[in-house]
Amino acid sequence: MNSIKNYVDNYIINRFTMAILPDSSNMYSQILEYEDDLIVQKRPIEIIDDSCRYFGSSYVGRKEGTKDLIRVTHKSPIVIDPANSIYFFPTTSSTRPNCIWVSHDYVKEYSRAEHDNTMITFKNGKQITIPISQGSFEKQLFRTSYLSTIISSRIEQEQRKLNMLLFPNGEKEVNTLYDHIIREITRKL
Repeated sequence: MNSIKNYVDNYIINRFTMAILPDSSNMYSQILEYEDDLIVQKRPIEIIDDSCRYFGSSYVGRKEGTKDLIRVTHKSPIVIDPANSIYFFPTTSSTRPNCIWVSHDYVKEYSRAEHDNTMITFKNGKQITIPISQGSFEKQLFRTSYLSTIISSRIEQEQRKLNMLLFPNGEKEVNTLYDHIIREITRKL
């Protein structure tokens, strides 16, 4: 790890988090943010779980959600915060101490590096080389895109329903709205 000066006691993943890397002792994590690097005295999986819990779930819950949505059970990408489209994916099994977590949104480019590693270029120009083959990295990136697409589509669908409810345009939409309300009331009786 390069010399980093910013130590924090606790950390919640946010819109600026690009990656979470374990240190060699597996007791600390290096957090790469868009404009900062931090050190936290927690393992990456603890930061992932704390962040999921902060946004109303747990790592296990998010992992189960991924399994239900895209049928991935190993090296599952997860949504940390669906409202802000924060998605991360692991480079190995999340139970392994050398697992690195990467933000899907900040990957600008990636390429093969020596010894079957992958070099990532983030949107801010920062580059890191991680121990994962380019093919495995690409698979993780695509899985995360698929998860993001499904969740975003569902959020948009619910938003359209809400907009129709709040702002019906014409007689057809008003009738559809009334039909929907009647079905819901009847169903609950």
